[in-house]
Amino acid sequence: MSTGAFEQMPAVCRVCGRSRGWAYVLGAYGVDSLRDTVCPWCISDGSAARDFGVRFTEVIDPPSDVPTAVVTEIETRTPGFSAWQPERWLFHCGDGAAFLGAVGWEELEAYPDALGCVTTQINGWGLDHEDASALVGSLDVDGSATAYLFRCLHCSTYLAYADLE
Repeated sequence: MSTGAFEQMPAVCRVCGRSRGWAYVLGAYGVDSLRDTVCPWCISDGSAARDFGVRFTEVIDPPSDVPTAVVTEIETRTPGFSAWQPERWLFHCGDGAAFLGAVGWEELEAYPDALGCVTTQINGWGLDHEDASALVGSLDVDGSATAYLFRCLHCSTYLAYADLE
C-alpha cells in the first residue's frame, strides 16, 4: 500500500540542496506548494516547514486529548495525502495515527475495526440501510468513493474514513 506522497525522481531539494532520488509530489499549505521540490528528509526533520512557512497536512478540530505538539508534528513534519475532499487526519490513544493509504472495499474487508469506522460514518449520513450498505460496498481505491486507512501507533487499532468525489 502506498500513500502516494513521494515519487522517485532526480529533483534537487530546495531545502537541503541535495538530490536524494525522492521528492514530495503533493502540495503544501502555504504560499509555496513545494510540489516536486522537497525531499522526505527535510519534511521529516521539520526544516521544509520552517524554511518555507508551510504545513503538509491541515489538522482541523483535533480531539481534546491530543497534545498541541502532536498536532504540530502532523502539520509540519508529516507528509499529507491526496483525498477527494480536504484530508482528515485520524487520532487514537491521544496521538495521531499512522496513515497507511487509500483503500477500497476489498482492502477494507481485512481490517474489521476500520470497516466498522467507515460503516458507522456512512450510516450517520442519513441513508437508508440498503443505500448505506451499497455505498460501503462500492468503495474503491481508484473510484469516486474511497476510504483512507490509518493505524494507531499505540494499540494497533485500524481506523478509516470514507470520502466522496
